[in-house]
Amino acid sequence: MAASQSNFGVHIITWNVGSATPPDDITALLGLNVGDGNTDMYIIGFEQGSRCFAFVQLCFCATHAKLHLVSLLPFHAPALTQLYISVPQVTSQRMQGLLLLVFAKYFHLPFLRGVQTETTRTGLGGYWGNKGGVSARMMVFGHSICFLNCHLPAHLENHDERMEDFESILQQQQFEGQVATGVLDHDLVFWFGDLNFRIEDLEIQVVKSAIDNNKFPMLWEKDQLNMAKDSETVLEGFHEGPLKFPPTYKFDVGTDTYDTSGKKRKPAWTDRILWRLRATAPAAQSVGKRGSISGLTSGIKVTQHCYRSHMEYTVSDHKPVSSIFTLVDIPLVTLIVEDEWNSIEDAKVIFKLVHSYSRSSWDWIGLYKVGFKHHKDYVGYVWAKQDESEFPCQEHQVTFTEEELPKSSGDFILGYYSNNMSTIVGVTEPFQFGPPPPPLPPFNLRGYNSSFSS
Repeated sequence: MAASQSNFGVHIITWNVGSATPPDDITALLGLNVGDGNTDMYIIGFEQGSRCFAFVQLCFCATHAKLHLVSLLPFHAPALTQLYISVPQVTSQRMQGLLLLVFAKYFHLPFLRGVQTETTRTGLGGYWGNKGGVSARMMVFGHSICFLNCHLPAHLENHDERMEDFESILQQQQFEGQVATGVLDHDLVFWFGDLNFRIEDLEIQVVKSAIDNNKFPMLWEKDQLNMAKDSETVLEGFHEGPLKFPPTYKFDVGTDTYDTSGKKRKPAWTDRILWRLRATAPAAQSVGKRGSISGLTSGIKVTQHCYRSHMEYTVSDHKPVSSIFTLVDIPLVTLIVEDEWNSIEDAKVIFKLVHSYSRSSWDWIGLYKVGFKHHKDYVGYVWAKQDESEFPCQEHQVTFTEEELPKSSGDFILGYYSNNMSTIVGVTEPFQFGPPPPPLPPFNLRGYNSSFSS
């Protein structure tokens, strides 16, 4: 039995909330009305104004149980009782007008390591935090992932300033550790927020007519971000799903009507969600019902299932945007064990390493009870030693001794701990451990007292 690959669902939300107060119902925004419990992590980015933190407090604090995230996320299904760990145990990062929140299912915590956050102010020459970027990075099942929420300069004519600020954010945000020091050094980057890119050349009535007639492709060609992908080196490798929803800016607050004020801002897709895989192979990029797929040579694939706006929310002059992804992880280390361990002879583990995996002589394989919370919660462990003579081999085997096995039966899993990455990078499916029951004593007719004997 081996865990050859696993799926990890990520739901990303970005919303420029302005100075708005929370709506009464955020079910649709969180996907709870269509959810099946497969979302493993929520990433929520808010932009604009100093009240965005108060907005989140109102949405997710315990005093507002109706909107309490932990209450909402079991998806209202009796069989789905997994709770999500919120801000303190995973991470959050706030910078004046920007807020980034990360929530994950509690049983993923042993596999989320090396969490760090960074902020970069770009407003008023770097002194003001109304513009800039906030990020959170972590190792997820041995892969480095960075989430970057940005609010870039506004107005049609400031395209160059937006690109300069984005490059400045990338340059200034540096993390500790050897795996990934800069944002783009990560295996996977999600970049989202109020990026403020506008639609060039076309007059406002032409843009509105294209929206009314669902002729979005003619607007894509004039979208500044789409055009910049062909000319800006820093955007190389970034992917985005098709913009099949109307522009999300700018609306009269409380309505679905584009700006009717004296300024008459031209509609634009200012609110975006993109992703980038490091060292991409020739990517299979397809668009259709199954979403956009791209692949990574180091063993992770990204599938975008949904990219949409939420027109029903009218508390801000922006509409929120969300996207649902599946990360398919081909583990760096694959562990193979029997479905049951009934004796000491069964306690053998075969493990395989991908070619790109950097191994340490201090790697080990831990035996864990199902439901463990930390990589040190092992019942027993063995060193994943490897003789130099065995290096060319693709398979390696280690054996647990009797002293390293649990004293009672139950459901267990094995996890391969990488010393270089300080995280578990491969696990098995649960398996049963338990010695067979002792044989019954021989049946003795002489000692059997039966009422029929008389």
